[in-house]
Amino acid sequence: MEYERTKMGKVKMFLSECRRVLRVTRRPDSTEFKIIVKASGLGMIVIGLIGFLITMAKLIFVQ
Repeated sequence: MEYERTKMGKVKMFLSECRRVLRVTRRPDSTEFKIIVKASGLGMIVIGLIGFLITMAKLIFVQ
């Protein structure tokens, strides 16, 4: 396609790709949503604990 090289062509291509993605996606049902929330929360807790442990190790061993 010739219009892919211009800025306006890139914008049109991006918008068409966005429309295609939005047509394919769907809303999660309640059980799927709960699983996603639990997994995300667990991930945040794990990352927070890792950061806390690194900070505590730094305070104990560096000073």
